[in-house]
Amino acid sequence: MTSSKQELRAMRLHAKVSSIDDLAPTIEAQQKPVLKSGEALVRVYSAGVNPSDVKAALGIMPKAIFPRTPGRDFSGVVVDGPSDWIGKEVWGSGGDVGITRDGSHAGWLVLPILALHEKPSNLSFEEAGSVGVPFVTAYEGFRRSGLPKPGQTVAVMGANGKVGQAAVQIAAMYGANVIAIQRSEQYISFSSTPVHVVNAKELQPDEIAQKILLFSNGKGADIVYNTVGSAYFEAANKSLAKGGTQIFIATQDRAVPFDIFTFYRGMHTFVGIDTLALDCIDSTKLLNLLRAGFESGKLKPFKVDRVFNLDNALEAYKLVLAGAQDRVVFKF
Repeated sequence: MTSSKQELRAMRLHAKVSSIDDLAPTIEAQQKPVLKSGEALVRVYSAGVNPSDVKAALGIMPKAIFPRTPGRDFSGVVVDGPSDWIGKEVWGSGGDVGITRDGSHAGWLVLPILALHEKPSNLSFEEAGSVGVPFVTAYEGFRRSGLPKPGQTVAVMGANGKVGQAAVQIAAMYGANVIAIQRSEQYISFSSTPVHVVNAKELQPDEIAQKILLFSNGKGADIVYNTVGSAYFEAANKSLAKGGTQIFIATQDRAVPFDIFTFYRGMHTFVGIDTLALDCIDSTKLLNLLRAGFESGKLKPFKVDRVFNLDNALEAYKLVLAGAQDRVVFKF
């Protein structure tokens, strides 16, 4: 058991700023917290850095409180709380963690006991701490729209992004015919089954739709996981199968042309996902549903090449804001 007098460190944000250049996080000593009833204490070993972590620091997330310790994803070891949890390796995420309550970019993390779930035994702490937000987001989209089924076609738009990579993996795990729409020729991540890749860099919406129809034997996509939003909205609508669903998690422009006739004649469904609405109990419950997939090898964690400590927190945040393709994590 860790000594109650041991001090670790935490990243602290004291006020929102207007730009990343004005961000001035402080790294402060963090004494071991005193728990309340129903809580557990996790010694954080690794924590991913998500775009939402950076946006919350910049005041873009309206619910973010100040001061606070940021960080939504985590992996570590339970050091205080129920006796049957002491010493267990856990992982997780949350829409509240690091936003409305102190988060994981710190040595200590206080969680509700109900948010504790053991991490996959075959993942390192760095790997387990990197998958939270992307895989929770991807899975929640599929859960809300109906999980992919063998024989269905799933088109993932923005497939080389972190949520896109997770969506491709999950759809493949469930046996779907997967089409990766991206702005490059090569699909960079893992999939347990072959993936059709469409380089949309120079294609018009009609051309993207034709590619999806080609790879779905003319039927169209049963599910379009649109991780980009407005840029692919038209192409997605034109490629949906009868009764198909389009999932949204982000957008570039807030307004898009909407053909109501095509929508109702196609019997289409739109599903919007915001994982900030899922607290750490709900988020870790969803993540735990993917545990068997990771342990079986049908799901793979992100390759972790960019590992930082808190002394380089600002560098890590700038890298994520700039759209780094690599997964960025803190290691404690």
